[in-house]
Amino acid sequence: MSEEAHDRWHDFAAENGVSVSALLEALAEEVAGAEEKTEPHALVLERAISSSRQIDASRRRRRKD
Repeated sequence: MSEEAHDRWHDFAAENGVSVSALLEALAEEVAGAEEKTEPHALVLERAISSSRQIDASRRRRRKD
């Protein structure tokens, strides 16, 4: 991955209040079922961001324990 691409991923994640790893994990779940879906990409991305926030929150809770 280029340095520019790396920075763009981190910038996008920060703008949406999630970590890159949580975003990728959420996107993987969406992509896994993408063949069955005919939704606009914006809806898939919106769900992935929401899921990313939940993943990040869960990780923060585990670190505190």
